[in-house]
Amino acid sequence: MVIWLMGISGAGKTTIGKKLETYFKSQGRACYLLDGDEVRDLFDRDLGYSDADREANVKRIILGAYLLDRNDIIGIICNISPLEHLRQLARKKIAGYNEIYLKKDIQISMKNDVKGVYQENMGKTEIVGIDASFDEPQAPDLVLEVDRMTVEQTYQAVLDYLQTKGGI
Repeated sequence: MVIWLMGISGAGKTTIGKKLETYFKSQGRACYLLDGDEVRDLFDRDLGYSDADREANVKRIILGAYLLDRNDIIGIICNISPLEHLRQLARKKIAGYNEIYLKKDIQISMKNDVKGVYQENMGKTEIVGIDASFDEPQAPDLVLEVDRMTVEQTYQAVLDYLQTKGGI
C-alpha cells in the first residue's frame, strides 16, 4: 500500500505522514516515510524548482513508492505533487496507490508558513500555488480540507479511510 499525501507547502503532509509512520510501526507493520525533500537531498539537490525539475523529482519519488509497494512495505509519500499527469502515472504504475489531497488555502499557508517556505523563497524561486503550477487533483481517493480540521482530525480521517480500504 502507498499512501500518497499531497498538497501545497504547509498543508501538513509531513506531520500526518509521521503520525502514520508511528502508527504502523506500533502495529509491527513495515513502512517507510518518503518525503520529497529527502529525495532532493539524496541526489545532492541536483534539481531546481522549474516545472521540468519538479517533474523529474516526482518521477524519482514514484519509483521509490513503486519499489516499496512491490516489496510489501507501506509507503507513506509526502510530496506537493503539483502535476496531475504524474499523479495519474503513479496511480497507473503503483497497485496499492492511495491519493490523499490535503487541501489548504494558499493565503493561510503563507500566513502560517511553518517551515518558512514562503518567506524564505518569495521572489527567489517559483513557489507551487503562487508562480509555479499546481493542478487541482482530478480523482483523489480522499480530500481533506485541512483548514477546517485539527491535525488529530485530519490524521483520524486518513486512518478511517484506510480502514475502509482494508489497509489497516
